[in-house]
Amino acid sequence: MLQLPKSVTVVDVSARDGLQSFHRWVETDVKVQMVDRLSATGFPVVEVTNFAHPRVIPHLRDAEEVMERITRRPGIVYRAQAPNARGAERAVATKPGEILGLITASESYNRKNQNMTIEQGVGAALETFRVADRAGIPFVMAVGMAYWCAYDGPIPEERVLDIVGRLRNGGIRRYYYAGSLGVEDPRSVGSLIRRTLETYPDVEIGFHVHNLAGNGLANILAALDAGATFIEGAICGIGGGIMTPTTMGAVGNLATEDVVQFLNEMGIETGLDTKAVLDTAFDVAALLDIKPQSYVSAAGTRAMIMEDARASARQHPA
Repeated sequence: MLQLPKSVTVVDVSARDGLQSFHRWVETDVKVQMVDRLSATGFPVVEVTNFAHPRVIPHLRDAEEVMERITRRPGIVYRAQAPNARGAERAVATKPGEILGLITASESYNRKNQNMTIEQGVGAALETFRVADRAGIPFVMAVGMAYWCAYDGPIPEERVLDIVGRLRNGGIRRYYYAGSLGVEDPRSVGSLIRRTLETYPDVEIGFHVHNLAGNGLANILAALDAGATFIEGAICGIGGGIMTPTTMGAVGNLATEDVVQFLNEMGIETGLDTKAVLDTAFDVAALLDIKPQSYVSAAGTRAMIMEDARASARQHPA
């Protein structure tokens, strides 16, 4: 029997994780409109931008301006990512509600994505945390490539547990595991989260979902059953790793509209209305001139499907 929570926090990361690897530059005005639309929908956490060096992520070189111009609604956490202490200092100046750090559990990917070893990454992550902690800003640590890497293959659970243990001993208590490519399976997702919480019962774990192999929704179920308290997706399914092999298919995040529908239909409280989130997806798609990559945008909600069925029955009575 699955042990599912009564409620879960749904985080939207599209304005950061989606746009940093987008196929073109997105104007600052559009970024601001996008964040404002997401927060108007009621997402409790909206990931706004990344304070990486502009040479590393040129698509988000307007991080300060975006943070300054967004409309901040009470009760919503506006998160900024900071890959290092210098980025955290820049982020702190913009008064985010939360700062996100990053390390990857793949040695090869860590070198490609952050130009450092895992050992160096642990030190850098703790420095980043201390900047946020001194400023009194909550901190969450992203552990990317937590399950499988295109360069290194399966990631040993013991390695991830060791990384989290060292970060926890340094004071970090909130994490999410990222299935950064979307080819992980429910068994491995649940096992790692369950072992983490058994080993370090004072930490909180979330799950950041990618969907390359089509396992995204099943992986969410496994994560929640294992004790994850928040789920991260991206509206329209945009975004993905920026250092993955170029021959791979899209490694986009699982669409937030699919996450919300999935959780709501199971009776897990999200505080979000499925139709409102779907409307937001279409609005964001129009802003970015793209098509949403989600199941619910193609098929509609249950209520929409039933209305179509009733309309068809009226037009074609038996």
